[in-house]
Amino acid sequence: MNMITNLTELSGDGRLAAPAGLAGEGSRTLRAGFIPLVDASVLIAACEFGFAQKEGLTLNLVKDVSWANVRDRLAFRQFDIAHMLSPMPVASMLGLGSNPSPTITPFSLGRGGNAITLSTRLFARMRETAALPETAGALENAHALAKVIGELKARGEPLPTLGVTYPFSSHNYEFRYWLAAGGIDPDRDVKLVVVPPPMTSDALAAGAIDGFCVGAPWNMVASERGVGRIVAAKQDIWPSAPEKVIGMRPEWAETHPETVSRLIVALDAAARWCDRPDNHDALAEALADARYLAAPVDIIRRVLAGEFNLDDRGNRRIIDSYFAFHAGFANYPRPSQALWIYSQMIRWGQTDLSSAGMTAAAAAYRPDIYRLALGANVAPLLDDDIRVEGALDGDRFLDGQIFDPLRMDDYIAGFAVKSSALGGHAGDEI
Repeated sequence: MNMITNLTELSGDGRLAAPAGLAGEGSRTLRAGFIPLVDASVLIAACEFGFAQKEGLTLNLVKDVSWANVRDRLAFRQFDIAHMLSPMPVASMLGLGSNPSPTITPFSLGRGGNAITLSTRLFARMRETAALPETAGALENAHALAKVIGELKARGEPLPTLGVTYPFSSHNYEFRYWLAAGGIDPDRDVKLVVVPPPMTSDALAAGAIDGFCVGAPWNMVASERGVGRIVAAKQDIWPSAPEKVIGMRPEWAETHPETVSRLIVALDAAARWCDRPDNHDALAEALADARYLAAPVDIIRRVLAGEFNLDDRGNRRIIDSYFAFHAGFANYPRPSQALWIYSQMIRWGQTDLSSAGMTAAAAAYRPDIYRLALGANVAPLLDDDIRVEGALDGDRFLDGQIFDPLRMDDYIAGFAVKSSALGGHAGDEI
């Protein structure tokens, strides 16, 4: 059975009308929350390098400690806009989480930046148990971990504890996707816990967790400290997956249409600037500042170039376009990507599949506002807003699956590993 039959159903009742025009709102100061990660680059560059000022905006950037804080401070109007995980607006429009408040995104901050890191101790056991070569790929690493988990169970040893940054996060769904592709049940074979991004490396070093999925630069911080081994990157799992977005309250977007349009123009210019390699030295210096990431500038610079030290033993990997801040429509909030996020929420028992849920999930991503600000000539074709994902060379899912949003139920049913209790989780549980 197909829950939705056409694009009109997905773009109808659950969406606000696009702002009709600009209302002469004048200059504004926007209070914006962010988490110290490289994928906040576009927002930080818009503030630091004059792109916001050129559009008559002042960005007051506020560094926060957790995604739950960012969510709540946006909901309680302490922030006007926020650097957010790509699934957070989807979860909010579905009424999920401990404090759901409607949130939309008209602009994605780019693609890439996540990786999965395991403790050096756990990785050494994977190498021993599965005869894993140093050059093993992401799927080989997942299968090797599955063998270790089987051994741990047989011996009655504790199962791995793995950290993600938030229940409704790309990290949670990508970690789960990687684990499941290797035959590991994320709800039974490991223990998933929430760890704020800047704390992941220390938690790994202390033995509080055995691995984590988080954004840059914290994976390489762990590998260069000699406490972790990077075993998979976001590009291995799904290259086109959206990472962070700009979140805002729907009523704020509706009542401040000129400000929103100016913001999108500023962010678009900043994203183009961030994509240029000759700007990466200046960007890395800005990001390394204590006001932002407070991380080593050399690590940030190498992360921007996609140059990874997988561990402290000299194993390296280069990932082209590890960050895509603008290229390939990286800023376009494509509703089919929101629907893939919804599919993973269903797969892991956070919500149920319904026509109303499909509409609400798609309504979280607002390409209409993006188009109004920048013009249709800089956006993909409207017919691509709800498209099949993972079908093109260079954009495959790790396990070879193809996601057709109009066959959501078939897609979810096709996974060998999924929640045994679909639906029923309304809070922030992992």
